[in-house]
Amino acid sequence: MPIRIPGDLPAYETLEKEHIFVMRSDRAEHQDIRPLRVLILNLMPKKIETETQLMRLLSNSPLQVDVELLQVEHISRNTSLRHMDMFYKTFPEVEQCFYDGMIITGAPVEQLDYEQVDYWRELCRIMDWTKQHVYSTIYICWAAMAGLYYRFGVPKYRLDRKLFGVFQHKVESDNPLLRGFDDIFPAPHSRHSGLHREDIENVPELEILAYSPLAGVYIVANRNGREFYLTGHNEYERYTLKEEYLRDLQKGLDIQIPYQYFPGDNPGCEPVFNWRCHANLMYSNWLNYCVYQKTPFDLRELLIQEEH
Repeated sequence: MPIRIPGDLPAYETLEKEHIFVMRSDRAEHQDIRPLRVLILNLMPKKIETETQLMRLLSNSPLQVDVELLQVEHISRNTSLRHMDMFYKTFPEVEQCFYDGMIITGAPVEQLDYEQVDYWRELCRIMDWTKQHVYSTIYICWAAMAGLYYRFGVPKYRLDRKLFGVFQHKVESDNPLLRGFDDIFPAPHSRHSGLHREDIENVPELEILAYSPLAGVYIVANRNGREFYLTGHNEYERYTLKEEYLRDLQKGLDIQIPYQYFPGDNPGCEPVFNWRCHANLMYSNWLNYCVYQKTPFDLRELLIQEEH
């Protein structure tokens, strides 16, 4: 089944060329089924790129997914105002709505204290709102650390240098999110901060699902089954790390070659894209086992569930 997105969204043409099953909103409205409603709060600077990456992953499911895009009150310098106005909603526009799932992306603000981020108060309001309006939420990279901090008081720690590359992780749980995963699997990271394992283990509501000896904590779940926190970027495509590496070089930053990414650590070689299968499987598992099989048919029941 397809994901349902506006036909004039740039991602639509890209995904259609890749033979990914996408459906225009007007066509989907004539189908007599209830699609899953997924809201993406996109905090990344290259919004079109991130939209496309996430929609690729959401399309690998037999379920029909109705995707909407959300923005915070922050002017994007990397995406046109026209694009934002056409395809993104503001929080007041969705505040009375209900969603089966939500994804909150990373953001290039992790070297700031949370309270210094100009949209921090709005993000906290959105995270509170999800409790009664979203069945399951995935937090990515900075958003994962922000969510763990706001919800459970888990601190982030500044790294000596940027954690950058593709790292191996060990599955530590039989959580449905990782069903079918190999014991050891790769995933990209690109961040200046990290979490300490013991801080998470001291919170009874949290469970570590995947851990890397080099990259540290990767996936954390709320034991209620409704929140997942990913410190890495398994949505990244083949060349995303390469583009970040070249960008940092051009800025004159002290950036190392991405770990285990270029064959022989040679930036002139084609990057190895070895995390795609697990990324597709994780999002398919999330939609199927963590959302579709558990979310109420009438999403307004989320209000009653949270009250009890």
